[in-house]
This record gives sequence, structure tokens and C-alpha cells, in this order.
Amino acid sequence: MAAPRSQETWDCMLPGPSSRNNGGCADCSAGGLLAYGAGSSIVVADPRSMQLVSVLPMPAPSQTSPSAQLVTSGHSLAPFVTAVRWIPQPVSRDLSTQDEPSNSHLRLAVGDRQGRIAIWDVRSRLVLQWLELDSGGADRSRLGIQDLCWILSDTWLLAAIHGPSLLTLWNPTAGRCIWKYDAYPEFLSCIRRDPFDSRHLCVLGLRGFLLSAIVLSGGVEGDVSIKEHQIPGVLDPAEIQKLDKESSSASPNSPALAVFPLFCARFSFSPLWRHILLITFPKELIVFDLQYGTSLSSTSLPRGIGKFMDVMPDPDMDQLYCAHLDGKLSTWKRKEGEQVHVLSKMEELMPSIGTAVPSPAVLAVVLCQSESVLQKVGKLSVPSMSAHSSSAACYSLPSDLCTKSDLVSNSHLVSISDDGKIWSWLLTSDNSIDVQDTSLDMIKATDICEEAVLPTQTAAKESDAVDSANIREISSSFQESNFFTKMSLIGQLQLLSSTVTTLAVPAPSLLATLARGGNVPAPAVPLVALGTQSGIIDVVDVSANAVAMSFSIHNSTVRGLRWLGNSRLVSFSYNQVNDKVGGFNNRLVVTCLRSGLNRPFRVLQKSERAPIRAIRASSSGRYLLIVFRDAPVEVWAMTKNPIMLRSLALPFTVLEWTLPSAPRPLQNGSSKQSSISSKEQTSSSISSGNTSSMDLKTSSEGSGDDTSESFAFALVNGALGVFEVHGRRIRDFRPKWPSSSFVSSDGLVTAMAYRLPHVVMGDRLGNIRWWDVTTGLSSSFNTHREGIRRIKFSPVVSGDCSRGRIAVLFYDNTFSVFDLDTPDPLANALLQPQSPGTLVLELDWLPTRTNKDEPLVLCIAGADSSFRLIEVNMNDTKTSSGVKPRIFKERFRPIPLCLPILFPTAHALALRMVLQMGVKPSWFSSSNTTMEAFTSYIPENGLASIGDLRSYMIKSDLPDVGDSVVPELLLKVLEPYRKEGCIFDDERARLYASVVNKGFAARLAFAAACFGEFSEALFWLQLPHALLHFFDKSSSKSAKDASQSGSLLEAENISVPNIMSLVKNPAPERRKQYSMKNGQLKLMAFSQEELWGAANARIPWHERLEGEEAIQKRVHELISIGNLESAVSLLLSTPPEGSHFYPNALRAVVLSSAVSRSLHELAVKVVAANMVRTDKTLSGIHLLCAVGKYQEACSQLQDAGCWTDAATLAATHLHGSDYARVLQRWADYVLHNEHNIWRALILYVAAGALHEALATLRNAQQPDTAAMFLLACHEINSQVSCKSQDSDESTGEKQKFFLPGKSMGDEDLIAVSEYYGQYQRKLVHLCMDAQPLFY
Repeated sequence: MAAPRSQETWDCMLPGPSSRNNGGCADCSAGGLLAYGAGSSIVVADPRSMQLVSVLPMPAPSQTSPSAQLVTSGHSLAPFVTAVRWIPQPVSRDLSTQDEPSNSHLRLAVGDRQGRIAIWDVRSRLVLQWLELDSGGADRSRLGIQDLCWILSDTWLLAAIHGPSLLTLWNPTAGRCIWKYDAYPEFLSCIRRDPFDSRHLCVLGLRGFLLSAIVLSGGVEGDVSIKEHQIPGVLDPAEIQKLDKESSSASPNSPALAVFPLFCARFSFSPLWRHILLITFPKELIVFDLQYGTSLSSTSLPRGIGKFMDVMPDPDMDQLYCAHLDGKLSTWKRKEGEQVHVLSKMEELMPSIGTAVPSPAVLAVVLCQSESVLQKVGKLSVPSMSAHSSSAACYSLPSDLCTKSDLVSNSHLVSISDDGKIWSWLLTSDNSIDVQDTSLDMIKATDICEEAVLPTQTAAKESDAVDSANIREISSSFQESNFFTKMSLIGQLQLLSSTVTTLAVPAPSLLATLARGGNVPAPAVPLVALGTQSGIIDVVDVSANAVAMSFSIHNSTVRGLRWLGNSRLVSFSYNQVNDKVGGFNNRLVVTCLRSGLNRPFRVLQKSERAPIRAIRASSSGRYLLIVFRDAPVEVWAMTKNPIMLRSLALPFTVLEWTLPSAPRPLQNGSSKQSSISSKEQTSSSISSGNTSSMDLKTSSEGSGDDTSESFAFALVNGALGVFEVHGRRIRDFRPKWPSSSFVSSDGLVTAMAYRLPHVVMGDRLGNIRWWDVTTGLSSSFNTHREGIRRIKFSPVVSGDCSRGRIAVLFYDNTFSVFDLDTPDPLANALLQPQSPGTLVLELDWLPTRTNKDEPLVLCIAGADSSFRLIEVNMNDTKTSSGVKPRIFKERFRPIPLCLPILFPTAHALALRMVLQMGVKPSWFSSSNTTMEAFTSYIPENGLASIGDLRSYMIKSDLPDVGDSVVPELLLKVLEPYRKEGCIFDDERARLYASVVNKGFAARLAFAAACFGEFSEALFWLQLPHALLHFFDKSSSKSAKDASQSGSLLEAENISVPNIMSLVKNPAPERRKQYSMKNGQLKLMAFSQEELWGAANARIPWHERLEGEEAIQKRVHELISIGNLESAVSLLLSTPPEGSHFYPNALRAVVLSSAVSRSLHELAVKVVAANMVRTDKTLSGIHLLCAVGKYQEACSQLQDAGCWTDAATLAATHLHGSDYARVLQRWADYVLHNEHNIWRALILYVAAGALHEALATLRNAQQPDTAAMFLLACHEINSQVSCKSQDSDESTGEKQKFFLPGKSMGDEDLIAVSEYYGQYQRKLVHLCMDAQPLFY
């Protein structure tokens, strides 16, 4: 159950920089959102536009939490965030639960150093669930989180590494741990999910321990299948001894990132090859085969290169990107025919120009796939084939498909450094060939034609295959010679650069403008200056919640910072001299924000006895007080060249300049204002004091000739005073003293605030006293808290009922807000004992308030290096008053934040539906100005008239599905987003314009990719090819039936015409052809050529493996691809003393009979005198293959769980309905066990089971996808069928459904259409009820 929205979820917050304590935790969602840990907060940013989206501060442990048992004080900092992971769940189509955060697709799992796991909903900024181990085990209560990973069984589960060695499996919905595994004494480092099987995960340890786990159906305890592996030789004995020594001195509950912050062991599943892990240890790159349980290759890091930090495989190309601890990125390319990677290039992730010395450290590197998938949709989407052209002939291709850019792969990389910067990089992998463009166009055109055209004759099909293989071989040779990767910096986001030590807000007085000759008061700009520990001053624009500018001024910590008016800053730092003389070097600098110049002043040639303790600038910026420790106070005139006016040799404790005078309060409010009664002063009205203050303001500031300013002070003995500075003169202000003394028994005043006519003081006993300098009235009360460090008057505007609101910061880093104009300030105080998640170091009021209805806003510098704005409302009743999130209605952004994934669910589904149905690119041009010229080249059926939204939709003659009125209503709902330009930016709108006319499947793939549903996008891209595969098998079925009168050998030769001829030579060109397939589309492989090619490409990887188990698996691979001769040779190589000699000999004899008589005789001679023992399961399958029973062999392989092997065997030997049955059974397994609906759907389509595919979509409660599936199948079937030609020429009316096969009746089509119409109408109602949400 979701907790109430906590007070720490402020919209306006800037986090501090990330550090090694965060363990480099970062993750990029499929929808394009970047999340990473920065201190105790989670930063959510858009890596595309490089803008901050939100900051989620982790709350401090509650006293009831089991992880809080070691907290000794009443207040604590929130622990460091050490792991973040987005849930890979798509946008839910279940409209009944679309508003429930627990079903949100924006859930983020966050782990911290105290073992807590928070499930956040990023949109609502709610912690939906806390996951913590039971408090019964004291040793488990503070096991820090090392890593997190989402896996899918019947529901989404969360795997986590707690402490050094504990692996847990959580059910976030129920909030309980359902499975545990302790790998002690190993230090677990990394956990990842298999992209081919969402139930499968692997965990890696620092010493080479590897755990493979599969969560079986149900996910209850005990239903997890595990297998342990050990990677040999990853560490030498010296490193192992060093690890043991460091781990023995560390806390037993600390995770690996805390014990070994610079020892990184990471891995990633290959997105292109199943069962392949890519593993990096500090000095080794290892390729591990889970199927064989062994390493395929190990590559040592060359000398002079920093240790590995992380590994990221390219999703499209067979290459790796490795991040290094020294801030570099290396690119590794796989050798053809081997699983060995070669270093090809090194790049700097931290540019040498414009960075500090020493360079900041790179803490995390993340590969963002959202943009590359969208680019892939644009490149791989094939235009709609003309219905008038023959299915066997090549259709005309647009020139933009035959461009050089098709051979370029783009990947987007994001790096995070410890100076608060996020860097966006573009990696361009170019496979272009150095020939004339005409030759390149010819090759590309031939490739596209070969893939898209449906062959109808066997001879033509064989000829096309040979030509295609030759073309790809030529292209592959150029690829190997001219391959290169280029990295370019395309964006940067600057957040707070270091730990915040102080802050300052501008509060200029009227004098600030008069000094420059103006007659208008100086405006209070929405800027806040922050001094940091690294000597940098960050200037924050609070209206944009962003760092506007940053100045590197000091070489040490910025100790103090003040504004001079609203355009200059003065800051100071000091460092201690370590020579015999000793002393301190004080540095004072004036910074001009307009010119960016830094001008030091008060530059001395030798060190001073005392450091600077504080600086205080007057509201006009004319004067500056420099307070030294145990030394006089200097008064400076801050002219162009600052001049010291006087040195005051008094024992000051605090000094504060007067703030600009506040306007007169409302009449109906002044009668209610009264001072608090105390033992020192009887109750009296302050209204007379208010009048006096207005008179004083008129006399002192109202005249342009009188430019004096005053400051109040307190001495060590408790004495108070007010001095006035007029020009170069400093004189006593002569205030009216209070009737009773303010000197307490302790006597030390520690904080002060001064705004005419009131002086408010706080001491180290927690007492607050205030004094009217014009009337002498005074009062006091005790806060019952620790000493007071800072007091700040709130800004007052005309019409305010109170001028006495103050913010008080205590020495325990908590704060409270009091209203001194109430009869009992303590009773009506707004007590905020702790800013959630952090302690407060500094605070001040934001002075940009101009209307009495606007809320008061506090600026806070937290101990976690964060900067926050919080809204204070004290006008409500006591039950509702409090610190509430400050939400700016008009936040400035340099460019709109185009993230449809952040829309309310109903609006996101509406945009998805509009993109699927097809909207003209001119719909985006009104909000994207640069799109106007681009859309003028796009053929459209006329431009849409103003106000007529229906004309924006693309006209289609496809059958009607659903409600025809809904698209127009959805466009009206999306109109606010379109006007704000928050749907697509120019680049993405241009990409949509390039695919909008490429057919229904292309639009469906683009819409899915926009919302991060990559598997669905791959399904739509493969759907035309799957249907073509089904058509091809259906058309060749009759020819196959007619040829069944021949012998078994002849039938075998017909079914595999090419494979048996290539037995003696494993066809390296076939492996090259397969290696050039389009990246992650291998996940959706279904055709015989693709499956056979994938299996054949793996053969060379395992040739050097030894051992009985490896030999058995190699034999199985060879038999699966039909290479019986090599299998026999391998079996006969078994030594006679081996335990597998007899079963291998038996199989060799039987298999050799299927190859040749001579080979059979040779095998018989070897095993003639030996007895046959009981064999294993795979051996029986091999015997079935030897006698031609391939259908039964495939069934047994599937029963044994070898689904990929069964598909490979079927692709080699089966055709027609036999092959379709294998695919359909495989689809059932993928759907119900692996829970991969899109992979199952493509297998159903390839098998011709369209009815099962449609039923799967309906059972998954995706009525929109079911309807789109029917339309896409209709469009493809109409284009490749000769029957559609006449209907297209005869009439332009709406077509009737024309689907392949005969498995779908009219009642199914009607049901899908009606269900889709109901879904549309309900979605429209939800869209109308939801308010547009802008970030």
C-alpha cells in the first residue's frame, strides 16, 4: 500500500554530485529516462535533451525500521543510494488500473547502504513499498544493497544482493522475501537478467564465482533452479591474498562496493548470442558460454590501460564498449568465426580541455538503447509493396533507402562524473565501403529486394540465395577492412559540482539602483549562489531548477558568500600556512555575473594571524563587513576598486546589516499584532512601532541624498548596538534601548537578524529575543531547543498580515519557522524537526515573492550536498500548515521536455493509438518550426485546415476497426501537448515522417519503440517476413506432396539441397551472412536459414574445448546442422579408456551408415569387438536422426527442454507442416514459461497459427494490439497476394478483411473490432478526465 506523499518530494531540488559511495549505480529505462544515485538522492534526467526531470530524496531510516537500531541520535542522514533499476514493464493497457501507482510502468527500485529497498513511482514521487529483511537476524539488518535486477515469472520479481554474499528474491507486490541464497565467503558483485529468457538471471562474484538461476513458474520458495560455475584463472594468487586481507578488516555486512570500491567485476549478457556472457575483471575480458559451462576466450588488458570498470555490448553490432577506471572508453570488436574480442579503439570520457586538474573521475557509464531502436525502425522498415507488381519481381525503391547512412550504427552513451556533470556521447560505428555510391546503392537495393520479394519458384529461390550470399560476402569483406567507431560529445548537464558549504540569496535595496543612476528599485532576481567544498561557486536559476553558471574561483573550500546587489558576488576562503611562521592566507574575490570576471581584493603579501570568520554585505551592495576570528572587523566600501573604510576593534560575536524596510501591514491585521508577554516586558501593541518604522524608512531611504545603511551587532559580554554607515563615516545609530537588559546568565548571542525597526537575536541556550530600536519594546521566549545558529526574516510584500515571520536554524541542523506577530509564537510555530532525508546546513528565504497570495519559499542547503526549495504556508489551520512541495506553474526550460512516457497513462495510450493509425507529419510542424520545411517534401493528401483535426489523420482504405470518431477526439486531448511542443522534437518528428508511409507494421513498430517496448517493435519489424515465410511454405506444400513418390534419399536431397553439399566445408560465407543480420532482430529469428546460420556460427567457438561433456555437446551441435561426417570423426576420437567410448562408438557406427559406405566400414572396424552400454538421452536422439526420424527427435529434444536445439534440428531437416508444428510448440513454451509474448507471437505467425496469435493478444488484455495485428496482416497479405490487385484497381472503398490461412472466422474479426471500439471509448473518457501533465 502506498504511503502518503512525503514532504521531501520537492519539485525544485538540485542534488549534490555522485561519489564512489554510490557504487556507480545508474540505469537507463527503455523509455529513455536516466536514473542514478547521487548521495542519498536519485536523479532522474532526460539524456536526450540533457535536462533534469526530477530528484527523489531517500528518507532517513525511521525509528521503527529495523535498519535504524544503530542510530544513536534523534536525527540522521539518509544512507547512500547504491543501486537503481527501472522495471522493464510496458505501459499497461488495463484501463481499470491505469491510475494505480502499483501498476505503473515508471516504477524504480532503489537500494541503499543500510539494506533498504524502496519501490518508487517516479510520476507520483511515492514510495510504493519498502523491502527490508526481517529484524530477527541482527546480523542481516544492515546488509547494504550491492545490486538489483527485475525478473519476470508469473509476476514481476526483484532480485537483490544484500551485503557481501546474500542473494534474495522479493515479491514487491506482497512485500516479502520468497527465496534466499548465501554464497559465503564469496563477494557478489553484479546481477543481470537474460534478454532471451526473462526468468533467467546470473550473479557474478569477485573471485570468479558465477551463479545461474531460473525462476520457475509461480515464483514461490523452492521453485528456483540454480547452477553454479567457477571461472578459472581470473585472479592470480597475489590478488586473491590481497582481497582476503582487505575483506578481513572490513565490516562483515558491507557489500563489495564498500569493501573494494576500485575492484570491479561486471558482466553482461550478449544481446546477439544466447548463453554467452561478456565478463570483465580488473585486467581480464572473458567470454563465458553458459551452455558449455566454460570460458571460450580470455583477453588480458594491455599495459598502460586503466582497469576495467564496466562492460556494455552494442545492441546491434558484434562489439563491446568497456569503461575504465581512468576515465577512458575502449571498443572491442569480435573476430569473425570466434568468440575473441580485439581492442580496436580508445577514447577519453573526460575531455582534457575545460576540466579541472586533476580531472574528475568517471563513476558510471550507461548505454541508452531507446534512440538506437528508433533509428533501427526507420532503417529496417520496408515500404509498402505495390499491389500492382508481381510478387516475384522487384518493386521500385525510394532513393532514401539506398544511402550510406544505412551502413552506420549509432549508439548513445551517458557518462556520470564526480563533479556533478552528465555527459552525452554519440558512438558511430561505420561499415561503409570505399566504392562508388552507385555500386553501394546497387548492393543495398539488391539486399532489400532479396529480403522483401516472395519467391515462387524453386529455381529462382536458389539463384537468389546464391546471389545474396555473394553480395553479403563482398560487403562483409569491406566491413572487416574499413570498420571504425567514432565518439562525439553531443550534450552535457551541469548539476551541483561539489558539497555545498554556504548559500546566498540576493535581496537588493533601493540604494542598489540609485547608485547606478536609476529610478526603479533593483529587482530580486531568481538566482541563488552556492559555495562548494571544491572552491566552485554555482549560481542556480530557481525558475528553471538548473545551474545557470558556475565559477571556479578558490583553490579550497568556499567559507562565505554574499551578494553585492543582484549582479555581483563576494566570497572568501582561507588556507593554513604550514611553515615555521604559521598563520593563514585569506582570499577575497568579487565576481561579476555579467562579465564572468573574478577580481581579488585585499591581497596581502604575507600570511595573517587570524582567518576570516564571516563576511556580511549590505543590501545595497555598497558596504562589506569582514569578520576575523579574534581580530577587529573591517568595513569596506565595495566600489570598483574596494576601499577599507575603518577597522572596528570590538569583540563582536555576530553582525547583520539591515534588510530593506517592509511595507506597512494591513489595517485589519495590525490590530491583531501584539508582542508576546514575558517576565521582562508587559504586553503592548507594536502598531506604534510599525508607524515609526515607516517614518524612519521615509527619512532614511526615501530620499536620494541620504544613502546611509546600518548594521546591528552583539558583543561577547552580551551588549547590543547599531552602527550607521554614511559614506566614509561610521556613527552610532542611537537606538532606543529596551527597558530591561538582554544579558542572560550565559550571555553569548549566536545569531541575529535586523530589519528596521526590529532586531531579532538568538543565543546558545535556544532563547529568541526581539527588540524594536525605535520604541524600545522587547520580548523573548525559549524554543526549548539547542543553540541558535542562524535567523532569517521572511520577505514581506504589500498586503501581508504579518512582518514578523522568521526562519530559525539550530545547531542540531534542524529548523523552525516562527511568527513573532502572533500572541504566542512558540504555540503557533511551524516546527520542522528534520528536513526529511538530510540535515540543514544553511537556509535563507527566496526574495522573489511579489504578491501576498504567493507562498513563502525557503532555500535550504542540505548536509547531503543538495539544494532544495520548500514552500512554507502558515495561513492555514494548524492541522494543515506545514512545509509543502514548491511547484512552479511556469518552469522555464530551454527546450520542451519531449518524453511521452511521462504523460498520464491515458494520454500516453492516446498518443500511441494516434501514431499507430497514422497522423500526418504536418501535425507536428505547428510546434516544431524547423519541421515546416521538412514536411513540405512529404506527400500528403492536402494540408489540414485550422481547427479541423480530422484532416490530420492519414486516409486509409484498410478495413474499419473500432470507432472511427475516436482519432479526432484523441487529437483534441493531445492538443495541449502539441502546442507546448512536448510530444516530439524535430529529430524524432522527422524520423516519424520517414516511416509514416512505409506501411502499418512500420508505424506500429515506431509507436512501440517510442514507449520503450523494444520486443514489440522487433515483432512488428519481423511480422512481414514471418508472413512471407508462412506464404512461402504454404505455396510449396503442394509441390512437396507431389514429389513424395520418390525414395527416402531423394526426398532428403530435396528438403536440404544446400546443407549436405556443404558438409565437408562448413561454409564460412554462411556464417558471415548470418553475422551481418540486423542486431537484436536475432531475438525474433524463426526462418530455417536464420536458425541454421546461428547454430553453424557457434561451431568454431567450441573446437578447442576438451572433456567428455564438451565433446558430447559438440557432437550434438554437429548433428543438429547435418554435419554427420564431422560428428562421426569426433566420436571416433574418443580414447578407449574413456567412460564414453562405448556409447560414442555405437553412435559412430549408426551415424556413419547415413554418410557413406566407406565411413561405415571404418566405424565398424573400430567398435566391432566392443560391447554396448546404456547411453544418455542425447544419444537416443542422435540415433533417431541417423534413421531419418527427425520429427520424433525434435519432440524428444523439446521434452528435454532443448528448445533452441529442437528448432535448429527442425530448420535443418523439416519443412512444411512438420516444421510448423515444431515452431508452434516452441511458441507455447515461450509464452507460458518464458513469458515473452512477442517472441511467441512471431513464432505463431511463422507457423501459420494466426488464430493462436490473436487469442494470445486477447488473453493479454491488449485489444488495441489485437486490432492492429489484424490490420497489419491484412495489409501485408493484400500486397503479396494476386487477389488484391483487382480490388485495388476497381474501387477505392474500404476493403474487407483478407487474411492468410483459413483459421480465423468472421465472428473472431467482429469480436476484435467490437472489443477495440469499447477500449477506444473508455480511453477517450479517461483522457477527458485526466489533466495534462507537463514537466
